[in-house]
Amino acid sequence: MKRYNIIIGVFVLASILNFIIQMPPFLLDILIAFNLAIAMVILFTSLFAKEALSLSSFPTLLLFTTIFRISLNVSSTKLILNGGDPGKVVRTFGEFVGGSNLITGTIIFGILVLVQFMVINKGSERVSEVTARFTLDAMPGKQMAIDADLNTGAITDEEARERRQKIQDESTFFGAMDGATKYVKGDAAAGLIITIVNFVGGMAMGMMMQGMDAATALDTYVKLTIGDGLVSQMPSLMISLATGILVTKVSKEADIGDVLISQLFSIPRVLYLVGAAMMVLGLVTPLPGVIFLLYGAVFIFVGRSIATGVEVKEIEAEASEEETTAEEIRRPENVSSLLQVDPIELEFGYGIIPLADVKQGGDLLDRVVMIRRQIALELGCVVPMIRLRDNIQLNPNQYVIKIKGVPVSDGEILFDHYMAMNPGYVEEEITGIPTFEPSFHLPAIWITESQRERAESMGYTVVDPPSIIATHLTEVVRSHLDELMTREDVQNLINNVKEANETLVSELVPKLLGIGEIQKVLQNLLSEGISIRDLVTILETLADYAPTTRDTDVLTEYVRQNLKRAITNKYFPSYETTSVVTLDPQIEQEIMSSVKQTEQGAYLTLAPDKIKGIIDSLQEEMQKLENIGKDPIVITSPIVRMYFKKLTSDYFKDLIVVSYNEIDSNVELQSVGMVTV
Repeated sequence: MKRYNIIIGVFVLASILNFIIQMPPFLLDILIAFNLAIAMVILFTSLFAKEALSLSSFPTLLLFTTIFRISLNVSSTKLILNGGDPGKVVRTFGEFVGGSNLITGTIIFGILVLVQFMVINKGSERVSEVTARFTLDAMPGKQMAIDADLNTGAITDEEARERRQKIQDESTFFGAMDGATKYVKGDAAAGLIITIVNFVGGMAMGMMMQGMDAATALDTYVKLTIGDGLVSQMPSLMISLATGILVTKVSKEADIGDVLISQLFSIPRVLYLVGAAMMVLGLVTPLPGVIFLLYGAVFIFVGRSIATGVEVKEIEAEASEEETTAEEIRRPENVSSLLQVDPIELEFGYGIIPLADVKQGGDLLDRVVMIRRQIALELGCVVPMIRLRDNIQLNPNQYVIKIKGVPVSDGEILFDHYMAMNPGYVEEEITGIPTFEPSFHLPAIWITESQRERAESMGYTVVDPPSIIATHLTEVVRSHLDELMTREDVQNLINNVKEANETLVSELVPKLLGIGEIQKVLQNLLSEGISIRDLVTILETLADYAPTTRDTDVLTEYVRQNLKRAITNKYFPSYETTSVVTLDPQIEQEIMSSVKQTEQGAYLTLAPDKIKGIIDSLQEEMQKLENIGKDPIVITSPIVRMYFKKLTSDYFKDLIVVSYNEIDSNVELQSVGMVTV
């Protein structure tokens, strides 16, 4: 057991024993002096603490000191009532502080109690309540600010983790302080009650048991009562003051003994002040000089020892820093940090900076966080961190979206304008600057703030600049999500599933399939916009069919068929008949006959003229669907679907290819044409 834990245990045990046994007066003097010293340590530590979390153990400390102080009060009461001799410290406080005048001492004691109750306790309690409430209310905003800084690259993952932990510690600390202030208030009330008991009981004991007359009993027990009240109220007052200081300026993963001792006795000047104060009390007052001088010397010695240790550490740190700097100068340039490539970057010109600057009212950072949440809910995949950077080489209103360091799309906005798009049924046109919507390349116009209300009333779809960038970024991320998924991402997804499906995961990985093969299947699904959120069904299907084939393309088709409900819900609304295009059985036969199998996978060997004929026919049929405002959907047989998708993917990015086995039987389809040659 650590010695700090032993010290704390002895401290708590002594508090409990004080309630039970009657200690001799000289021992009570020692403990009362120790109580005064600890109260001063807490007061000065709170005063010099840079922030509240520097003394995160304060609520626990408050409980320990309160119970110790009450136990001393009970012990002094026993001595006052039993023999009228509670020790020299109590007697000196009663005589010296009150100036040997009963009325003066009584008034001073009354003022002290009023200050304790009406000013410090009440204020500290109220501040603790308000601080706790506002700290908890501010937590979501602080968390979003950390996410925003992380997305922009202003802080690292480690720094973000530390900030989140600090926020949690603050909420825990101030929540605990809200309840801990009740200890101080109750302690003051208990001290007042004990004082009344001392006075009434002392008078009764003196007159009835010791044969004193009323004047002698009054003089004796009023002084003792005042002295006892002062020696208990003075530390209580300092603790209350420390509480107020701390709450107007959390949990640690360590033993409470380490936390208390390291936080209390870590500032040398605090110990110097306490030691000097104790020695002055022992020299210039009638208090027991030996005890107070000894305490003062001990605190000064400990403070000097700590200061020496701090100086040694500072010298070692300075020498280490100089050595590190010299080593950096001696060694070649470290370029490893320059080799890192961010998965997703959004670079923008200086004219767009206000949209990303929270201080200027920009909410682009919040929208980026929502993009990651939206895609996670829709497709079941965690989007990598999106880095936001300004680039003075770009035009002021231009932005560029990069995937793995390579630009894949860009756009340009007018900062103080809105984009208005005609949904197709607007009859009266509005004047503006012609442009194209960057996500879907739809014709649009830029309008001013004054035209916005009129454009909306006419039926235009009006979008602000942050929404334009966010929508564009969302579409780019969604279309490249398959290449952004790494093996590490797949492993994390499997680990999440493993908690509730350990048998499934242990059967599949790595006995039947490796992480890389599962990654290929998930990438195939994401490349066609199929959600992988139902990962259990996907892994169950892979476990069923992996013993017969390890071809990831074939396994993807089996998974798609087991996800037919999700695919049907995505492309075929149940409330209407869906218009589609089918594939000529002859073309399906030609495609299957041209498939060549290799160790690296299957590929098509169709003649170029045959491919051109298929593409031209598909173009004509897709035009029919576009003319009636329908999505381009082609229905094929299951065995042909993946090859036809590969054949057409370079020509038609948005073409949806679905097999009959991926559609629920209750879906109503209407063929508007057939792809043939």
